[in-house]
Formats: sequence, C-alpha cells, structure tokens
Amino acid sequence: QVQLVESGGGSVQAGGSLRLSCAAPGYRYDTYCMGWFRQAPGKAREGIAVIDSDGDTAYAESMKDRFTISVDNAKNTLYLQMNSLKPEDTATYYCAAGQGVGWCLDVIRVGAEADFDYWGHGTQVTVSS
Repeated sequence: QVQLVESGGGSVQAGGSLRLSCAAPGYRYDTYCMGWFRQAPGKAREGIAVIDSDGDTAYAESMKDRFTISVDNAKNTLYLQMNSLKPEDTATYYCAAGQGVGWCLDVIRVGAEADFDYWGHGTQVTVSS
C-alpha cells in the first residue's frame, strides 16, 4: 500500500520560507504525477503545483512566483519550497500522487485533483503577520 507522508510544516512569520517534504517510499512507477494542494479552514482545497515523471511542472497562477515544486526520484520524495510566505498561506498542505503523465499538467487548471490515487494526511503551515 502506498503511503505519502508530509513533513516540514510549522509556524513562520510573514516573509519567511519553509520547505515541505512528501516521502513516498512505496511509490514506484515509470510514469507519475505528483502534486501539492492546500486547504484553509472554511475554504475549498486548492491546487498549488504539480510535477510529472518527465520533470514538467505546472503551478497555480497566484503562487508560481513564490513556490517551487521539485522531486528527488532517488529518495522518492516530493518537495515544495515556499518563499515570501503570507498570512493567507496559512493552511494544511497535502501531497498527492497518481500514475501516468498525460493528465498531470492540466490538473490545477481544470481542478481535476480527484484523478490522484493517493493522498497524504497533511502538514500544517501557519504564517503570522
């Protein structure tokens, strides 16, 4: 069974940075799509960024200048580097994974997050002003 485990969340002041990690030790597919999502209290879950096994990425327009997604295939770990954090970035952050690449780069644009097969339990990020 595939498990995704997020880490790296915490409390930070506005303007600070955090790097989230998502370990996926049992996830080994030749083609894949992995992504980061977040959900703030009382709000719908929103997509942040995705990356596929070809190394191609796609971002939510509002976050592409501050957030960077990357993956270390040797470590089976997904990352999200978050810079210039704002109080409105406060949320629970989730990673997700799915097979294949053809659908990946459209996930955030069309809101197709249900296409992911596996989800982590989330890590909390709190940004204070």
